[in-house]
Amino acid sequence: MVPRYARPEMSALWEPEAKFRIWFEIEAHATQKLAELGVVPESAAKALWDWWATDPAIDVDAIDAIEAVTKHDVIAFLTWVAEQVGDEARFMHQGMTSSDVLDTTLSVQLARASDILLADLDALLAALKTRAEEHKFTPTIGRSHGIHAEPVTFGLKLAQAYAEFDRCRERLIAARKEIATCAVSGAVGTFANIDPSVEEYVAEQLGLTPEPISTQVIPRDRHAMYFATLAVIAGSIERLAVEIRHLQRTEVLEAEEFFSKGQKGSSAMPHKRNPVLTENLTGQARIIRAYAMPALENVALWHERDISHSSVERYIGPDATIALDFSLARLTGVVEKLLVYPERMQANLDSMGGLVHSQRVLLALTQAGVSREDAYAIVQRNAMKVWESSGALSLLDLLKADAEVTAALSEEELEEKFDLAYHFKHVDTIFARVFG
Repeated sequence: MVPRYARPEMSALWEPEAKFRIWFEIEAHATQKLAELGVVPESAAKALWDWWATDPAIDVDAIDAIEAVTKHDVIAFLTWVAEQVGDEARFMHQGMTSSDVLDTTLSVQLARASDILLADLDALLAALKTRAEEHKFTPTIGRSHGIHAEPVTFGLKLAQAYAEFDRCRERLIAARKEIATCAVSGAVGTFANIDPSVEEYVAEQLGLTPEPISTQVIPRDRHAMYFATLAVIAGSIERLAVEIRHLQRTEVLEAEEFFSKGQKGSSAMPHKRNPVLTENLTGQARIIRAYAMPALENVALWHERDISHSSVERYIGPDATIALDFSLARLTGVVEKLLVYPERMQANLDSMGGLVHSQRVLLALTQAGVSREDAYAIVQRNAMKVWESSGALSLLDLLKADAEVTAALSEEELEEKFDLAYHFKHVDTIFARVFG
């Protein structure tokens, strides 16, 4: 991942040294259990753990140099460890295959990455809840097709985002459970040369569950589901990012990203304040979603295994999780510092001469005995005059002057249909549903 879009904790999880440390733990735990079963000497497991207790530095360059000769990463690692530990290291990897180490390690990394992402989501949810409560009854215009529809509140917009990311959190919990499996079943997964209890022991030590049946690899439908979940979260990030970008447009300007002291918006135009953070999030979301497709294509491997998935996962494992970690943190910051302009929201609400209240008048006419078709035509012909005047005319005034309207509704009844507060009578109910 590009360092510009990487945060230290998630990036560290994917560093070669971190990977090799997980490899060692898998091998040492397996050797420990094999010793308990009497398959290898107890001294072998002890030698491994004694060396590990010295907190040795992992010489990534040395391992890479060995791999340059062996052309096999796991063998290179085992060779290097044997050079450090000595003769007892020959009992490592008894009955195991490389995928036991590689696949289980990927499971550990993705599970730990999930924990970081869940913490990110918690921070975002907290920010959304705070801002939603702050603007619970801040009136703003609701838009459909980008066109003024009916009034909502800005708090409702943020509560909607909260509910969506809360669903994302539940999906990620399920994806973490799906991916956190362990395979130590040997070549083609039959346990022919290693007891299933070894797999169970390694899984327990690493916080995983044993894969019920693994062929020679953990089935990749698990990984497909995981990366698809990350893609859905990215989609939700983009949805909120695009909303903020639209709200920051000069013609709208109901909210905008925080603009810090000394910040510059354009190299040419000193007046510019651009939504660069949310535009960046839109781009990040495209990348994260793109990783779902190769994960889906990895599901169909040949027979008990091939390695066509391997090169793909070397990209998508680190890149998708690092990018999503960065994106969630960035979005949290945007929400926390978001500049909100209630006066502009009210001005935009009022800008189209009361058109946003047309449905209430339509319904009132039908309840007063006018057919729905006639009521629609009456309100629409007046509304179009307001629309064509760009809001210079008042819908209420035009309706009061329309004989067909006044024949059914009094002036007081008409005025009541233009009460903004009417639209917000169930906001508390919606908030209770969202926030509990």
